[in-house]
Amino acid sequence: MRLRILIGIPKTGGRKMGRRSDQRALKKAKNLSSNSDLSEKTGRLKANISATREKALEAKLAESEAEQWQRENCNAIKAYNAAVSEHGCFAEEYRTF
Repeated sequence: MRLRILIGIPKTGGRKMGRRSDQRALKKAKNLSSNSDLSEKTGRLKANISATREKALEAKLAESEAEQWQRENCNAIKAYNAAVSEHGCFAEEYRTF
């Protein structure tokens, strides 16, 4: 069995994993609109809409950055997989799995 790299995770540039923005940045007020039924139901839950929105935006940004990394490194991943197919993995004879 040969190990193949199929996808990768982009480096975070020194940020904590999962954080795509500076958490010390000042808050900025925005006027946002949303579905009235959704707003009403969320209000009943006493959910922190700002925090929920930030988490959703962080997740979307992480997804976008991962897709961009995948596109930018597609050729290198294909080349690596081809090399592994042809020559095997480094130190394959020593692995125990």
